Amino acid sequence: MLFRKLALHWKILIGLALGIVFGFVASAAGWKEFTIDWVKPWGTIFIRMLKLIAVPLIFFSLVQGIGSLQNISKLSRMGLKTLALYVVSTVIAISVGLTIVNLIRPGSDFPEDKKEEFQKIYGSDADSKIEIAHSSDEGPLQFIVDIVPDNIIGAASNNINMLQVIFFAILFGIALVVLERSKVEVVHQFVSGVNDVIITMVKLIMQTAPYGVFALMGSLMVELAGDDPASSIQLLQSLGMYAMVVIMGLMFLVIFVYPILLSSFTKIKYLQFLKGIFPAQLLAFSTSSSAATLPVTMRQCENELGVSKEVSSFVLPVGATINMDGTSLYQAVAAVFIAIVFGYDLTLGQQLTIILTATLASIGSAAVPSAGIVMLVIVLESIGVPSSGIALIFAVDRPLDMLRTVVNVTGDSTIASIVAASENKLNPELVNQNKTEE
Repeated sequence: MLFRKLALHWKILIGLALGIVFGFVASAAGWKEFTIDWVKPWGTIFIRMLKLIAVPLIFFSLVQGIGSLQNISKLSRMGLKTLALYVVSTVIAISVGLTIVNLIRPGSDFPEDKKEEFQKIYGSDADSKIEIAHSSDEGPLQFIVDIVPDNIIGAASNNINMLQVIFFAILFGIALVVLERSKVEVVHQFVSGVNDVIITMVKLIMQTAPYGVFALMGSLMVELAGDDPASSIQLLQSLGMYAMVVIMGLMFLVIFVYPILLSSFTKIKYLQFLKGIFPAQLLAFSTSSSAATLPVTMRQCENELGVSKEVSSFVLPVGATINMDGTSLYQAVAAVFIAIVFGYDLTLGQQLTIILTATLASIGSAAVPSAGIVMLVIVLESIGVPSSGIALIFAVDRPLDMLRTVVNVTGDSTIASIVAASENKLNPELVNQNKTEE
């Protein structure tokens, strides 16, 4: 009864802890066959549900996000500026993540025999996916050709073709913006309604996460340990290093990237900026949702940073939809980490695919807790790495989700301040007044 009243993140952490304990006990007691036959299938079902929801989630979220930019015709200059800044900040975040994870390479000390075992357990069809991921060898522009689908139904039937689905969603959304609103109002309402249904489905699926995490971690520990339980300890150590790499990347954005952007384009002092948005950061940390934090983010930017209501009401809602710096960085690090543990050496082309896919996936990512996990499925499938590998990172996903949402909100506020300053809609008197009062 008490378990039901707990918040979801506590349930997931409990499921994680119990899964690890069960894995050690099952390994010591010789319950490997029982675990594989009766426990692991529930984890597989959970992974399949995440993959099931990936295509409709990104399609309808992306179409709604682009379609909601109807007022971009009135604010064309500010709108294009906002979109460009969001895309640039996302690419920077992903590049930071890839740089750090390639320098530190968490999981690289994992035993080679265990990497091969992981490939056999989780990557039965990975080789064919790797071949597809390397299809760019056909020509220098084949990568671009592969983004454009010749059959959207066929593209939607395979997660590895997610870039094609994203391309169609962007084209569909642009068409909605171009057409007169009155002619496509029914379509807007339909997309909005379906998007709400999909997000509710994500929430329902995530309610099963504690049990899925238990099954995944329990079976993972049993399969990994085999005759050598010490391998489980090595996996946990590698997981801890992975978490540290993600945190380092997130801190780099907050400590270096955002201050440089603010000082270059605005007169706001960074400490004043952090004080101003701290309530929004705190709420983002506790809810892991940019959407839930949006009203507070808008209030803090307007009242504490001096961003005009005209700018905040446009830039921040768009940011909550398409700007996910923290989530994108995490996806890049997670994809490389999982590939390393599985024993795959990612090529430069595959890492560039991570940048493109994670950037576009962030545009379509719903601003709800744990949506980044669903988007990570897309990134992994696009580079030919088995998406079942997300079982490896579930152990620390919840605290990292809280931290990356803080970075998402901080990035939104940074861009809003820059856009306001460039449009002469940043009120320095209010900022100075708040500074004097403190």
